[in-house]
Amino acid sequence: MPLCTKPHWAGKKTGPNPTDRAKSGTKRHVLTDGGGVPIGLAITAANTPDKAALAELLDARIIRPPAHTEQHLCLDKGYDYADAEEAVRRRRFVPHIRRRGEERRRCRRGERARRWVVERTHSWFNRFRKLGLAPAG
Repeated sequence: MPLCTKPHWAGKKTGPNPTDRAKSGTKRHVLTDGGGVPIGLAITAANTPDKAALAELLDARIIRPPAHTEQHLCLDKGYDYADAEEAVRRRRFVPHIRRRGEERRRCRRGERARRWVVERTHSWFNRFRKLGLAPAG
């Protein structure tokens, strides 16, 4: 009998794997500016890896930067792949990608982690669930 990876408190409907749980549904990928204002959005299946939607997300950006502006993009360890970094560089971003296996670092001068900005944006979306994304026109 294979070793089960589910926690002992997990029910029968949690699926085969504790990380993806073979979910059906959707996942939001959000590109924000430094203040958390969404400037790009891509929606994929819940079981799609994050790196697979990166190019689509960057292309979905609705606000373009001024010419000759250096754009930085902070990504977590889910994007630590050569093809993801190539997609970021091709779209003229400077990637800041956490590496898998890298030790957790403290934030500079007591600042919050940059990831917090995106998590707050996801919270806004969750709070206003009935807000529809209607086409402009």
